[in-house]
Amino acid sequence: MRPCVFIRTVALWLALLPGLVLAQQTETFGPFELHYSVVNTTFLDPTVAATYGITRGEKRAILNVAVRENLADGSKARAMELQGRTSDLMQQQTLDFREIREGDAIYYIAEFSFINEEWRFFEIEFRPEGATQSYTYKFKHQLYIN
Repeated sequence: MRPCVFIRTVALWLALLPGLVLAQQTETFGPFELHYSVVNTTFLDPTVAATYGITRGEKRAILNVAVRENLADGSKARAMELQGRTSDLMQQQTLDFREIREGDAIYYIAEFSFINEEWRFFEIEFRPEGATQSYTYKFKHQLYIN
């Protein structure tokens, strides 16, 4: 399986399993759109996970983040400075994002562990390439062992 299949694999699982994973979400920050999704690593094909160095496991997930700039002639993927954290009611974990480029796409993935039926809280701080300011976005997501 080719590495560029990663995005399509994640998108397929997001489309087929809406009750188990959070479909891609989008938030707008001025001219920028932040796209994000949380996916259990067991949904990833083992070959795709190995290609990207992702450890699959029933209590492991990834946060996938990308930003696009809205322009007069469409939108364009942007690189970004990015940091983030995830926490539950007892502990906090720093997210270690890795940049992935496939053709015109630029996205960032970070792995983390979770407990079944746990609510995870996320905070992402990002500054898109060419932006004059940084942005912060917070959200929560409940995860399940599949």
